[in-house]
Amino acid sequence: MHSTESSSSSSSNSSRNRNHTLRMGSLLIGSLAILLVMLPGQVDGRMAFEKLTDFDFPGNTYYSVKNLSLYECQGWCREEPDCQAAAFSFVVNPLSPSQETHCQLQNDSSAANPSAAPQRSANMYYMVKLQLRSENVCLRPWSFERVPNKVIRGLDNALIYTSTKEACLSACLNEKRFVCRSVEYDYNNMKCVLSDSDRRSSGQFVQLVDAQGTDYFENLCLKPAQACKNTRSFGNAQRMGVSEEKVAQYVGLHYYTDKELQVTSESACRLACEIENEFLCRSFLYLGQPQGAQYNCRLYHLDHKTLPDGPSTYLNHERPLIDHGEPIGQYFENQCEKAAGAGPGSPPGTLDKIDTLPVSLDTIEDPNLTNLTRNDVNCDKTGTCYDVSVHCKDTRIAVQVRTNKPFNGRIYALGRSETCNIDVINSDAFRLDLTMAGQDCNTQSVTGVYSNTVVLQHHSVVMTKADKIYKVKCTYDMSSKNITFGMMPIRDPEMIHINSSPEAPPPRIRILDTRQREVETVRIGDRLNFRIEIPEDTPYGIFARSCVAMAKDARTSFKIIDDDGCPTDPTIFPGFTADGNALQSTYEAFRFTESYGVIFQCNVKYCLGPCEPAVCEWNMESFESLGRRRRRSIESNETKSEDDMNISQEILVLDFGDEKREFFKADPSTDFAKDKTVTIIEPCPTKTSVLALAVTCALMILLYISTLFCYYMKKWMQPHKIVA
Repeated sequence: MHSTESSSSSSSNSSRNRNHTLRMGSLLIGSLAILLVMLPGQVDGRMAFEKLTDFDFPGNTYYSVKNLSLYECQGWCREEPDCQAAAFSFVVNPLSPSQETHCQLQNDSSAANPSAAPQRSANMYYMVKLQLRSENVCLRPWSFERVPNKVIRGLDNALIYTSTKEACLSACLNEKRFVCRSVEYDYNNMKCVLSDSDRRSSGQFVQLVDAQGTDYFENLCLKPAQACKNTRSFGNAQRMGVSEEKVAQYVGLHYYTDKELQVTSESACRLACEIENEFLCRSFLYLGQPQGAQYNCRLYHLDHKTLPDGPSTYLNHERPLIDHGEPIGQYFENQCEKAAGAGPGSPPGTLDKIDTLPVSLDTIEDPNLTNLTRNDVNCDKTGTCYDVSVHCKDTRIAVQVRTNKPFNGRIYALGRSETCNIDVINSDAFRLDLTMAGQDCNTQSVTGVYSNTVVLQHHSVVMTKADKIYKVKCTYDMSSKNITFGMMPIRDPEMIHINSSPEAPPPRIRILDTRQREVETVRIGDRLNFRIEIPEDTPYGIFARSCVAMAKDARTSFKIIDDDGCPTDPTIFPGFTADGNALQSTYEAFRFTESYGVIFQCNVKYCLGPCEPAVCEWNMESFESLGRRRRRSIESNETKSEDDMNISQEILVLDFGDEKREFFKADPSTDFAKDKTVTIIEPCPTKTSVLALAVTCALMILLYISTLFCYYMKKWMQPHKIVA
């Protein structure tokens, strides 16, 4: 029995040892797996690129070359081990018109820093090199399109947590359960959101919204058949609310052509875009029937969804300076159609069933419509007529709308419906303020002309034919001092011109003493405040230059402010400083040797808002003087125009101890624009001088009387001679 117990004991010990060994082996395998996950650098990744459209990041450029193609530029960065990013830009030559390219390779880029702010840059493709751990990295020039600080709300399919952006993008390429079309990565919380929708998805309200610290990515490794959830078609620019000719002209100049070929028809060009596999073709431009050996079909990876400003990009485009007579062509871009039968009653397999917004609109026309109302471009088919006016301010454009019946809906800037909008509830008068700086309202500016596009929309989500779109424009003309604007309903063929010309107020010169009173008498050395003023309630600022002090007889003059706005001698007359809308300079009174009258004359122009000071130098020191416009309004060859405003002021300066000479009056033959002559009156005599004068007069009278008395007394006391 003892042997049996020993055998039994040894077998149980052996079993426990085997179980322990198995558990240790399992833990070891698990530990190795965890180590492999924690050490992603040990697994080789595949090289890929992300691309940003019309954005740029600061970086260290170590190589720069011109007139390379986009794919040559990206290929160089791919082959260069030191290259971290490539910035490819092209400039449109308006005289040709043609594109001149510039490729910059960077060995250090701030694009990898999540807190780095990108800069807007027109006609720029910024490509960043990545390492993605996926077997599905495509051989295309770039794998993802990146939009910084943007997300799409409410269309998420999967949420995972990854330590890096590259791991999140790799998860999208490796996704098997659905077609991953877009990615959102939150750098702060390491949240990775995968979605089968993108900006082109139909069946729901899709719009990018601001989300600081989160970037939006679109998968560009999709096959052409995967570009849309359902049917993919190509349509013209009618859905964008912009004329087809304007869009096609912009595309021909500002889209970089990915591929050119010669085809026999529009359908052949469309087919070439549909089956293109070297890049995901989003749009094409057909230039008509082929002429000789010229290419007549251009393929692009861009569409209006890719552009940061959306359809408003086409509206702000100006025509080229020279028209060569070449055909503009017809522009088509891909559109994702909604699945047939999708909606609340669709079968479970319908992809677009989820997140579809049920929208019902009242499209019944107003029975009270007249032919006059129907033909008015400012009235819609519901009978609502709009009276739109624009007020041009210094920092904003105020769009005032009045309607003939209460309006319900919203007014917003096209492409900025989330950041620049006003909700209108049963009101017949409302206003939208468009900021002129920053990206909130995306107001465009070119040489003093500020423009934007405003949408009057009945429904809170979708646009219909009943909505109105206006192009508003403010032109700030510094020389003529007129402010004008024009409005154009984009869907209507004729432009509506509404002119508003608030006259800029004329400036004036005031000379004040230390108590801020206008002077009547000044003497050499008196401390004075020289002011050039305009009213406060104006969008303009002023700057002064070419200021001259002249003797009253105009024989002698002295320039106190030069043509650049700097004082010629700050010890005599310092530079101007700003005081609200006015300019001021504190100086000590002076006069010319041969003249008591001093006339000041200045050349004054206007700025939009506060003017930028000039940087002046005197005795090796730099200082600022408000004597020029903002740099944006300084012309390259600036000369004095007929609309310059000259203002003048005359003042009398007396020496200490001067007696009363005469009243100095402005010579009527001297004519200055908007002169204001200050009449100087000598001060009244003091009591001491009056008493001294009285005593002197009394003594002189007494002396005169004494002289007469002595003369007659002497004559009376002399004896009279008797003549025999």
